[in-house]
Amino acid sequence: MVMARNLAALEEALGHTFQRRDLLELALTHSSYAREKKSPADAPLGDNEQLEFLGDTVLALSVSEELFHRFPHFREGELSKLRAHLVSEKYLIQVAESLQLGEFLHLGRGEEKSGGRNKPALLADALEAVIAALYLDGGFERARQFVLEKVLGPELHRLDVPVAGLPVTDYKSALQELLQASGRQQPEYYVVKESGPEHKKIFSVEVRLLSGNAERVEFTGHGEGPTKKRAEQEAARLVLEYLTSLSNGQAPLAEARPW
Repeated sequence: MVMARNLAALEEALGHTFQRRDLLELALTHSSYAREKKSPADAPLGDNEQLEFLGDTVLALSVSEELFHRFPHFREGELSKLRAHLVSEKYLIQVAESLQLGEFLHLGRGEEKSGGRNKPALLADALEAVIAALYLDGGFERARQFVLEKVLGPELHRLDVPVAGLPVTDYKSALQELLQASGRQQPEYYVVKESGPEHKKIFSVEVRLLSGNAERVEFTGHGEGPTKKRAEQEAARLVLEYLTSLSNGQAPLAEARPW
């Protein structure tokens, strides 16, 4: 089994000291190891497959809830595509490697010889099992915090959503092209507020659309997001909707707010 001091190192990386270390041990035990090792009653040891099943659900719920709150203007398809990336084997492998999870696994001789500690599927499954162990030992909030800090947060920061591959329109570019084609002055973007802790900041941005003769602010779009770019995109989207409503002869979607 993994030495106690090594488990302490893993607990430090996970940000949780287990009350029941047997849960962590089980999460690290591959079926190949369990089949080779017999209990005193000559029965196979337990492995991490059931924990993997539970961890998959805890991971999906934690990610879904956070995306739901972070991106209230995303459509269902956009949220689903982003979640699919964040819970994919391809990405979970990176998280498992950052935790050096492969070094802590209990593997059978065959898996050990065939490089099991670096196998993508095995690492992703072990990570899900560890999430389940966190859930069973510390409750949902502890598991959710781990997912936010180690799985979801770093990747959203790297992607700076929206990103290529996600069905989110580049509203800023679309607005710039529309105003340029109509001979109107380009809009002005202002960060008006920053709130929340450093790891979960919310930026509030206003974009001001000037009237045709540029003498007054005709419309102000307000956007919020976890990055300035995302907040600017949301603000630009509202201005585009306003201009579209005018061109369609509809009542404005919101009253223009003079600055």
